[in-house]
Amino acid sequence: MECEISNISSMLGSSLTLPCGAVLKNRLAKSAMSDSLGNGEGDPTDAQIRLYEKWAQGGAAVSIIGEVQGDPRYPEKPGNLVFGALADRQAIESLVSRAVIEGAHLWPQLGHAGALSHIPISQPKGPSALDVEGLRCGGMSVEDIQELPHIYARTAAYAKKAGFSGVQIHAGHGFLLSQFLSPLFNRRDDGYGGSIEARCRIVLEVIDEVRRAVGPSFPVGIKINSTDRLEGGLIEDDALEAVRLLDQTSVDLIDISGGTYFPRAKASSEGASRGEPYFLKFARRAKEVTDVPLMLTGGFRKREQAVDAVASGAVDMVSLARAMVLNPRLAEAWLTEEGGDPEFPRFESPPRGGITAWYTMRLTALGEDEEDRFTLDPQSALRDYEERDAQRCLRWRKKFSQLPQSVWRPKRSERAPPFACFVPCVQLG
Repeated sequence: MECEISNISSMLGSSLTLPCGAVLKNRLAKSAMSDSLGNGEGDPTDAQIRLYEKWAQGGAAVSIIGEVQGDPRYPEKPGNLVFGALADRQAIESLVSRAVIEGAHLWPQLGHAGALSHIPISQPKGPSALDVEGLRCGGMSVEDIQELPHIYARTAAYAKKAGFSGVQIHAGHGFLLSQFLSPLFNRRDDGYGGSIEARCRIVLEVIDEVRRAVGPSFPVGIKINSTDRLEGGLIEDDALEAVRLLDQTSVDLIDISGGTYFPRAKASSEGASRGEPYFLKFARRAKEVTDVPLMLTGGFRKREQAVDAVASGAVDMVSLARAMVLNPRLAEAWLTEEGGDPEFPRFESPPRGGITAWYTMRLTALGEDEEDRFTLDPQSALRDYEERDAQRCLRWRKKFSQLPQSVWRPKRSERAPPFACFVPCVQLG
């Protein structure tokens, strides 16, 4: 059916007031993506700054910078940003000043890749030591885990001081906090493993410490998986219980997604109803157990889908990734009568990782204002992407590999107290 402009205005164009009091000007967000546009030393490049300026100019209510690290030991990629004492504060403030415009928000996604840390510049470590096909990592000690809330809080406080208008805690897509939620990655038999309540424990501690660091009026969102789409991983019933627990915290926006970057994981599109956003059915279930606003990421290709998702009450926000890579002004377009859905490219027999590389290199073209001359195919994009990553790994190691641990590890007096939890009534087991 055709979307009537009155429905668009009342649904996608209406503002959303978060529990902390902050206001998102419409219901369309630019999802967190690993744009790989850091300079290899944890700082923004001119292309990255321009990219987020474009999304703000294009009407997105909030843009989220994927995989911003507070600890350079466990990055997702060498193009990640790193916040802290060694960051280029001037470049970060330039990023903020050019993207927090026209009522738009800019949030860093607070990340830690854990077991999926980029091997050329890391020694991966997750909730449990694993040695399985496609993944080998060490296990975290209790002390390692108890440092995490302070690391996330310190990164959030840096973001607030630099002028960002909120933060998102990354607990999805198979990275560290997602690993704690997943029984496939988390095989601990102490207070941080076992039941879903215990697996959620570190997530709740991180939220508590981040909130203490940024205060009550600063937006704190979180991204979680509805399912890992892996045998033995997080299932929807456990994810729903995680949402129940999040409902008792101070988070302002829960971003629902799914899937992981583990080699054997199914694609998010597998199992989704034809033409339906990937995790919409789970979002409807989640709406029944929380009053926290929900955002949904994954599979939105048409404006009609976004309008229906919000109009039905399944979600409060729609988050777009690849669609906004194809058209950085998509939010603006979808809020007008003319509309206009992006035309997704079709590739014949792309190499593994080639499609992701194609979108990543198109992000670079957008940031360089060269999108009209972007002609790479997936194979060429993958080659250029890997060559750039290799060069950035050299720069990352030069800057971060010889640093004393005191640069990123919290002082003992600053660490979160053992067994602290934001929800005292929850049995942690």
